[in-house]
Amino acid sequence: MKQLLKRRERLVRVRNVQHLQASAAAAQAETRVATLETSAARLVALRGSLTPETGAVFAAALSNAGELSMRLEAARHGMTDAIANARASADRLGAMRLEARVRQESAEKLGERAEAAYAEWRERRTATPHRRKAGGTPA
Repeated sequence: MKQLLKRRERLVRVRNVQHLQASAAAAQAETRVATLETSAARLVALRGSLTPETGAVFAAALSNAGELSMRLEAARHGMTDAIANARASADRLGAMRLEARVRQESAEKLGERAEAAYAEWRERRTATPHRRKAGGTPA
């Protein structure tokens, strides 16, 4: 009976660690998505700041700004796949975190039931007086 209790306690600890690991992985994935989205927003802002000012502008400066603007736009479009993949990964890891949480809660309930059964077993065991074997030497 005590061995069963120890196995259940070990299972609770393992499920807790698994949930913590899944939570950490999900948090990292969410951070990755946020970082990529922030970078994409910076590229848009940087591209917007390249609009030429009114007045006389050198052709070379205008050409350089146009070239840089095209490159920034291409980089932003290139990030869309990375952002989509990061979101999919974050969603998948979030689902894994929820599954780990469900398994953890199930293990905790199982552990609580094992503790209650062990306590009940010990109580029944101590409540029943020990009998002496028949045929032994009298005391």
